[in-house]
Amino acid sequence: MSIIVNLDVVLAQRKMKLKDLSEELGITVSNLSVLKSGKAKAIRFTTLDALCDALECTPGDILQYQPSKHTEK
Repeated sequence: MSIIVNLDVVLAQRKMKLKDLSEELGITVSNLSVLKSGKAKAIRFTTLDALCDALECTPGDILQYQPSKHTEK
């Protein structure tokens, strides 16, 4: 996948646990875990907004684009 999820990095920088973030946002730990592991196929803008607000970061801190080796030009 070309999108890298750095939620674990941002959480570590904030010294925050996934459970604490889950409680703050009202999103289940399992849903955040799917996102954190990079297995999520999509994310709602409202969820991304809530994450950025809670973690005091930007979407670019959480999501990173990495070109695929197989991407055609």
